[in-house]
Amino acid sequence: MAQAGERERVLHAARMLPVVAIALCAGCAPPSLAGRTATSALQGTATTRLGRATTELVAPHPGESGVHPLAAGEDAFAARGLLAAAAERSIDAQYYIWHDDVTGRLLLEALCQAADRGVRVRLLLDDNNTAGLDPTIAAVAAHPNVEVRLFNPLVNRQMRWTNFLFDFSRINHRMHDKSFTVDNQVTVLGGRNVGDEYFAAGDDVTFADLDVIAVGPVVQDVWGTFDRFWNSASSYPAASLVGRATDKERAALTAHFAATHADPRAAKYIEILRHSGLVEQLRTGTLALEWATAHLVSDDPGKVFSAERDLLLLPQLLQIAGPPSSRFDVVSPYFVPAKQGTTAFAAMSRRGVKIRVLTNSLASNDVSAVHAGYSKSRKSLLRAGVKLYELKHAGEAGAAAGHPHGSSAALHAKTFQIDGSRVFVGSFNFDPRSARLNTELGLVIESPRLALRLQGFFDRDVTTRAYEVTLDAAGSLQWSDAAAGGPRIYHVDPGTSAWRRGVVEMLSLLPIDWLL
Repeated sequence: MAQAGERERVLHAARMLPVVAIALCAGCAPPSLAGRTATSALQGTATTRLGRATTELVAPHPGESGVHPLAAGEDAFAARGLLAAAAERSIDAQYYIWHDDVTGRLLLEALCQAADRGVRVRLLLDDNNTAGLDPTIAAVAAHPNVEVRLFNPLVNRQMRWTNFLFDFSRINHRMHDKSFTVDNQVTVLGGRNVGDEYFAAGDDVTFADLDVIAVGPVVQDVWGTFDRFWNSASSYPAASLVGRATDKERAALTAHFAATHADPRAAKYIEILRHSGLVEQLRTGTLALEWATAHLVSDDPGKVFSAERDLLLLPQLLQIAGPPSSRFDVVSPYFVPAKQGTTAFAAMSRRGVKIRVLTNSLASNDVSAVHAGYSKSRKSLLRAGVKLYELKHAGEAGAAAGHPHGSSAALHAKTFQIDGSRVFVGSFNFDPRSARLNTELGLVIESPRLALRLQGFFDRDVTTRAYEVTLDAAGSLQWSDAAAGGPRIYHVDPGTSAWRRGVVEMLSLLPIDWLL
């Protein structure tokens, strides 16, 4: 009898599984967009202080944009914070990640303070990394001058994993763009998300990254792209997903900002906002700007639903940047060329193009599966004459970069230069995910000065920051460290355990390159 009862319970549970699955799947359906209001970039902003300043700067350089690289995390933080403080009409911010940490809260507070002054703030966040932020998002969106939208949302907010289980084909596409545009006159874009590790404030890891400040005609292209995403079929008003903030949640946000100011880790960044002259230099025309023709390349938001060629950034990038004829230097943290890319790189190398690639080593890579995808291509690339460099592992890379003890370094910049004449800065990785799944954004800048700066890094500095990967006489991989008091050779991935190498080897056997 007991066994019969147990069988009945098992059968009942089995019968209920489809019902539960249907219920969970139904809960993953996005809400209706009925009632959502389309908005566009504000016009007439040339009379703002930033508008007047940039008009004077741009006038002597018709058709060109002025760009200023932001390599240091502190400068990248200051650019966003000070531009928010200078805003008079609008701020349009679009990010894949916005962390609830010290720098993330300081910049979120800067948006709210701008809104308090009457500035219209539009904040578009990819919803993949918003776990735990619903009350904060609701409280920010409650401000009458702020609207928050979530891109390609995870509809089940409590059991977020069910979205991937039952709606994977949609959820697998993400908005990887990063831009911060103020008064439609100045923009910051590049590789950085918003969070401590991107602004040299991380306790555990600091990302080596790259953004640019840009003024001139390319800014119009940036806010035009923002409008397309903001009004796309994948952008949902936050309130339809996270609800409307209660008085308690709004008060909690204010208290959250106050607590951040009391955090000793915030002191450095508050001082940066007080004393950095970055935006004042921009206003007075003393900021060093490189004037050049700049082309914005971006995916269409419709890439979430279709991978048609005319919606993709990569064909634009290949057309505008053009094929390398002599040199191609690539910095990509998640470098997964796969079969097609490996063949293309090998063909370029055999045509006489000198190709150098800097990516993360296994020890500095935060995604083992990505390294597994990359590792399968190393020998083929090396045999074809491509030079490979991998960022040194935590302790050595952190020391070389001047990071404090306890903070390790990882590569996050996405940039490349072609023939010493043009350079790309943006969010695009050389991997299948950037090419086919995520939306991306970046600038192709026709600037020999900036291109040669990256080329010079490879010529002079890369071996102090990275291992060179080569093949030994037997055709096996080896890693050389030229900065270790004489060449030091490793025969396995430096700074890694046998366990981690085994995990990567196992992952490399799986047919998952298209996901990476």
